[in-house]
Amino acid sequence: MAYRGKFKPRNPKKYVGDPTKITYRSGLELKFMNYLDKHSDVISWGSETVVIPYRSPIDKKFHRYFMDFIIQFKKPDGVVETMLVEVKPKSQTRPPKKPSRVTRRFLNEVRTWGVNEAKWMATHEYVQKRGWKFMIMTEQEINGLP
Repeated sequence: MAYRGKFKPRNPKKYVGDPTKITYRSGLELKFMNYLDKHSDVISWGSETVVIPYRSPIDKKFHRYFMDFIIQFKKPDGVVETMLVEVKPKSQTRPPKKPSRVTRRFLNEVRTWGVNEAKWMATHEYVQKRGWKFMIMTEQEINGLP
């Protein structure tokens, strides 16, 4: 499966933004885009259209976090809900385990975890202010989609 490419929606009217410029950056994102495009309860969706400011624990500066997806969908009770979704491999959704010997790879994983955690904390604040939801989806959830 391709890890990066252009996504061509079957339902371009559901996409918020320019449907000719949708880029997926992983096989998981591609699979999730196909789900959003086809699912009848999804009213609209966008990719990397929501930008959330966050402070990096590494350099203490503010950066911009481009959320993977914003989705508006109709729940079974008819209520419309807005959700931000980040797609990540499950291994990147928890802190790295300290090995017996500290390696450069481990230090990079710790930095990545710290930045991701800062992004997700900023996202929780962002969605709370708007009455939205936030979810991190991994291969576990995405591979279980119809």
